[in-house]
Amino acid sequence: MDRSLKVALVTGGARGIGAAIAARLARESWRVVVADVDARGGVSSGGRFAICDVSDESAVNALIASVTTQEGRLDALVCNAGVNERKPIGELSLAQWLRVIGTNLTSTFLLVRAGEQLLRASRGAVVTVASTRAHMSEAHTEAYAASKGGLVALTHALSISLSPEVRVNCISPGWIFTKGDAPRPGDHAFHPAGRVGTPEDIAALTAFLVSPDGSFITGSEFIVDGGVTRKMIYPE
Repeated sequence: MDRSLKVALVTGGARGIGAAIAARLARESWRVVVADVDARGGVSSGGRFAICDVSDESAVNALIASVTTQEGRLDALVCNAGVNERKPIGELSLAQWLRVIGTNLTSTFLLVRAGEQLLRASRGAVVTVASTRAHMSEAHTEAYAASKGGLVALTHALSISLSPEVRVNCISPGWIFTKGDAPRPGDHAFHPAGRVGTPEDIAALTAFLVSPDGSFITGSEFIVDGGVTRKMIYPE
C-alpha cells in the first residue's frame, strides 16, 4: 500500500450520500476507508471496508486503531452515519432516542476523540453531515432534529478546539434523492434550484472542503438544499 496517499474515513459509507462521498474521494486519488454496519455495502476502489457501529465506543476505538495500523495516517474524517426513528414522542422509547442520538451525534465525538492525534499530525479536516432538520422540522422527528442540531453545534465547537491543525465543517443537506419513488416534476419545481438534490451534490462539496482549496474554511455550516429553506411558503 502506498502510504503517501491521503486517507479518508467515511462513516455510513455503504449506501446513499456516504457511498457517493467515498466514490468521489477515491476518484480524486484518496485511499478511502468505508465504515458501516451494512456488510453488503460496496467498497470504493483504492480502499477498504470496515464493519463498525459508530455509536459504540469500543468499536470506534478499534476502527481508528486499524487505520493507525493499516493506513498509518488520517487526513479526512467524514462523519456521515445516521439513522432515524419517526414516531410520536409518546411512542418513542428511550432506547430508540438514544440509538438516534448515539449514531447521529455521539459518534462524531467518539470518532474525533479517537482520531485527534492522527488528524492533527496530518493537518487534516473533518466534515460532519447534519441536515436542514437542524433548522426546520416535520412532526414526530424529535430525536433526529435534536441529533442534527447538536451536530451543527458540535462542529463549531470542534473547529475551535482542534485549531489550527484541524479544520471542521458541517454540511446540512435538504432533500437528497437516494431511494424510493423517483421525484415528481412538482418536487423538482418546488426547489428554487429547479431540482431535487443528488448524493453527488454532497460529495462534491465534501471533496472541496477536505482539499487544499478549502484551507481557509472552518467552523462553517453549508446548507445544501436547492434554496428551500430560503423560500417563503404561503397557504393556497
